[in-house]
Amino acid sequence: MTLSTALPLPAADLLATVLRVRPADDATARRTGAVALAAALAANATAWADLVEYRPAGRWTHRLEPAAAAAVLDPSLHADLDAAEVWLLSWLPGQGTPLHDHGGSAGAFAVVQGALTELTVTAPRSGGVRDATALFSAGRVRPFGPHHVHRVTNDGARPAVSVHVYTPRLREMTTYRLAGQGLVRTGTERAGTDW
Repeated sequence: MTLSTALPLPAADLLATVLRVRPADDATARRTGAVALAAALAANATAWADLVEYRPAGRWTHRLEPAAAAAVLDPSLHADLDAAEVWLLSWLPGQGTPLHDHGGSAGAFAVVQGALTELTVTAPRSGGVRDATALFSAGRVRPFGPHHVHRVTNDGARPAVSVHVYTPRLREMTTYRLAGQGLVRTGTERAGTDW
């Protein structure tokens, strides 16, 4: 399997915009930095593509060491990388995550190959839950805030590869299930230990 080496024009334009504009709000700045990192790493996938593995038993995850990430990034992104953590993931058809959050980390993921389906769940203060589904194909970047609850799945027929950036560094993920009109916490997974 080979990874696409060209970042589609919409993602390339997004990366150029993010590199020019830095919002002052801390949570937004963290998300924006993560978007720039994810887009840049996706654009330079050939530099890390040889690390990717595919595992029939479950999705593959690999923490990309900061030095390896920095080697393929424009120096203007190194300050963002200092506060971030980068994970590479592969997804065979049918593989996915449970419904989860990121333990207070904001971030972004970029689809490098294939497509991923995201189910996002919010619990409005008025009660109940709202959900939305979106399909992200190669070249798409998905930012998310620190309280984002979602499930990501490869519903397609081809393997998918994605790069995920978390700021601050990912420490844990809380898993959930939908029950009636709400979210029920089912556990906590420690990053790199439980998955």
